[in-house]
Amino acid sequence: MLHSDLHLKRVVHDAFCHFGGGRKRFQPDVGSIEVRFYPYAGLHHTIRIRAGRVYVRISDLLESAPPEVIRALAFLLVARLLSRKAPRNHERVYRSYAFKPDLLRASDLARRQRGRKIVSTSTGRVYDLARMFTRLNRRHFDGEMEAPVLTWSQRRARSILGHHDAAHNTITISKTLDSPDVPEWFVEYILFHEMLHIKHRARIINGRRYYHTPAFRADERNYPRYEQAQDWLDRVIRQKQEIRARAA
Repeated sequence: MLHSDLHLKRVVHDAFCHFGGGRKRFQPDVGSIEVRFYPYAGLHHTIRIRAGRVYVRISDLLESAPPEVIRALAFLLVARLLSRKAPRNHERVYRSYAFKPDLLRASDLARRQRGRKIVSTSTGRVYDLARMFTRLNRRHFDGEMEAPVLTWSQRRARSILGHHDAAHNTITISKTLDSPDVPEWFVEYILFHEMLHIKHRARIINGRRYYHTPAFRADERNYPRYEQAQDWLDRVIRQKQEIRARAA
């Protein structure tokens, strides 16, 4: 379904009118709104204000979406911009469409084709992710899990210690953990957690995507030092908060 330029501008304008412009009482007219479909690497959308004009970019995966879905998305974007809570009915309409299996497959395909995944190496200064994967695969997955691309992150991320990217079939572990100050069993736990994301795919329930299902959590507790790992996670979180406090 093709959406006219005027229709796209009007639904964004309607959203601003609904929220009353937020705290800054920003209320753009239709002529100061620009909306375009953009070939993002996945189902991604943005909204920005520059010099009194509103710029909205919507993933081109939604070019054929019904008008009510575009309207719902407009309300979600404006609500996020103005730090307001979006109406539940709009969130429900958007999610029910965005999480359809065919659109999720199209989104993953777009990420693989358009996205760029930075991969460094699985061999760190202290720990070797490939060896860890082989060991965990044998102990917990009967050696049946096919190895994804394993890599240490480019930066020493503290907020995200591990990430499984299904679209690019990669597991990235934060370089922060490649240190003699971090016990090997904790690095293994983080890798084990990401391996479980391969075994337990995300489930769509009532228009929401759930990654940590009950089955996922049950398997996660099978890690021999699970409780110690949780204590170590709390320690990492506290360190991150202390760093932020010193920087403030």
